[in-house]
Amino acid sequence: MAEMLTQPLVLLIGACEVLFWVLLLAGLATRYVLRARRLSTVLLVSVPVLDVVLVPASLLDVAGGSPPGATHGLAAVYLGFTVAFGHSVIRWADGRFAHRFADGPPPPGAPRYGITKVRHEWVEWGKLALGWGVALAVMGLTALVAGTAVPEPVAWTTDPMWSWGARLVPVVVIWFGVGPLWATLAPPREPVRG
Repeated sequence: MAEMLTQPLVLLIGACEVLFWVLLLAGLATRYVLRARRLSTVLLVSVPVLDVVLVPASLLDVAGGSPPGATHGLAAVYLGFTVAFGHSVIRWADGRFAHRFADGPPPPGAPRYGITKVRHEWVEWGKLALGWGVALAVMGLTALVAGTAVPEPVAWTTDPMWSWGARLVPVVVIWFGVGPLWATLAPPREPVRG
């Protein structure tokens, strides 16, 4: 693990995560505190550019002779979940900044009852499944560039890169069970006030 923390790709992943939040907060502060809408748009549009930097860096690393490993799996998972949840995080933060600094309405909470709750649970789980799918696709692309084979399903837990995809299986399954499946089978009803 200590060796992994000194690898340039891991440092790039860390830098991308830090820059995600720096650009997001700078973009929102510029929009709502400084009222510089054009500059804030440039900063906020720069947030997804980080993903464009990370994928080629990972692919160049394996194209240069590095065997696909845990670092490449981590980069794929980071990218997948940034693609799947990044827009929601930006929208969430934007609503809070607008409320706090621009007299915007209070941000709505997640729905708690009925069909809107069920729909919300399916959408959120769908984002998780999308993130997992993007991560697996990037791992497949990494294996293709490196000229390595995709391991048999049994070997997924032991392969350094693909084990990241295998680690997410329980998360995807448990989230499905306690999220959309549970909400669909037993949709929460608003309490009757009397």
